[in-house]
Amino acid sequence: MSKLQINEVGVIIAKLMEHNRQVGEALAALGNSKTNDGLPQPQILVALDQVKRELTAKLQPLTEELIRLGVPLEAAVLRSLATQPEEFFAPRVVRATRCFLKGQVPRERIVREFGEAALVFFNDLTTDPKLNPRPKADEIVLAFKPDFEPLFQQNPSLIPDRRDALLALHKQVQQSKAPGETTRLQKIAFAKLCFVLELLHFYENQNTEVPEALFAQRLPGIVEQIAITGPNDPLDEKMMLEAESLLACILTADYRLSTINNLGKSGGTARTLKFVLRLRADKVPDFDEVVPEFIKHVIPPQKAPPLETLTAVVKLIHPGLQKSVLRSLMTTDRLRKEEAETLGRAIGAQLGVQGLEDPVRTQSALSPEIERQLAWDKVKELITRRVETGVIAAAVRDRLHAKYNSDEVKQSWLTLIEVEPISLIRIFCQIPYLPDGRTDSIARAVMESYVTRLTHEKYAAAYHKVVNSLRNMFKVNPESPTLVNFMALVKWVDLDAANKLSSDIGMAAHV
Repeated sequence: MSKLQINEVGVIIAKLMEHNRQVGEALAALGNSKTNDGLPQPQILVALDQVKRELTAKLQPLTEELIRLGVPLEAAVLRSLATQPEEFFAPRVVRATRCFLKGQVPRERIVREFGEAALVFFNDLTTDPKLNPRPKADEIVLAFKPDFEPLFQQNPSLIPDRRDALLALHKQVQQSKAPGETTRLQKIAFAKLCFVLELLHFYENQNTEVPEALFAQRLPGIVEQIAITGPNDPLDEKMMLEAESLLACILTADYRLSTINNLGKSGGTARTLKFVLRLRADKVPDFDEVVPEFIKHVIPPQKAPPLETLTAVVKLIHPGLQKSVLRSLMTTDRLRKEEAETLGRAIGAQLGVQGLEDPVRTQSALSPEIERQLAWDKVKELITRRVETGVIAAAVRDRLHAKYNSDEVKQSWLTLIEVEPISLIRIFCQIPYLPDGRTDSIARAVMESYVTRLTHEKYAAAYHKVVNSLRNMFKVNPESPTLVNFMALVKWVDLDAANKLSSDIGMAAHV
């Protein structure tokens, strides 16, 4: 059962309980007795039923709001969604909603409400002499002609009894396309309705619906429409609360996190929304990974954003996390040290965050051993996250340049032999080379220390792992760039060690 998704487990448990109830009733009938009132329902099913009731209760207010805002959708169709949510996925409703978003109308509606005579006021956007010469009548999409108003006045005899209704529809369509507050409210209300109906449909059809399609693709786009007014506009806390109230209806934490993590793929305010929603939670398990990415997003390289802008964003974060975020901001390498510290303290002063200690003072209070361990733990974290080898090698070089002594070199070696042998080999190959192509000044001494340790009997276990990895590499491709580069670097610092490795691998000896 542990290999199944949590929603599938709930469905299976429900079926087993139903089977158990039926068996109990059959046995009771055979024994001329009565069954108990029933077993308690699993908590996950209780929560699921409650969420479905809450989602269903949201439908009628949302549909009435859309009608009040004057969207160019049929009121009867909208009201039917409150009692029959599955109708939202029917082809006719899908076409109608798609037309609403594009400022168009389905042909079938025009013919039904105004008759064939009204088609003279529309352009057919579906029929094409070459690509689509004979489309189905109920699939044709129309748009009001650009000169609709003068054309309408020139034909007073057409649809005399429905002229006011056609004018009202034209006004609704034009309003839904024009920029403005009413149009924005229409789109937000429709997005909220889509979120509720999509999620309700998923909960009713969990056996056939693919979760990734909903939580990683459709819902993130809907959340962005609700919470963001423009791609570069500041975040509105009121709209964020609206989005959070809908996200709370996603029962499974993993699905909720998937929805949030897929926000902001286009960058801008949407990406800011992603990080703020992550940091508004009471607990953020991957806090140490989220915060650096957040700071990297809000602070361009070597250019501090306006204080007011950054303060407004940090203010939206959970109050219990603001201090930790500001401390990370004060130590960021995106700005000069003094500038980062000044910016962090200024934001803290405006938000009333106390206890922002000087990072340098805090660091100096640590013992050298603890400080060294913390530094190399960060390198281990990069390795665990499978960051690019060049980035890990650069982190090793930077640390050794900052604190170059025998203890640091030894600790770097102990850190590297804990990883997979192939990772050790690749990092070793990257250490000498700086981004500009030059050789690092301390590379030879560091690598000579590594090779000496590698071939020492004290590290025999690490040596055998590296040899086995190199031997497999040699069998697959004797000209492997990684293998050739590694052996060349070993020969560069210690010819005897290179010959020993070559012999154990099965390669020709170096001369």
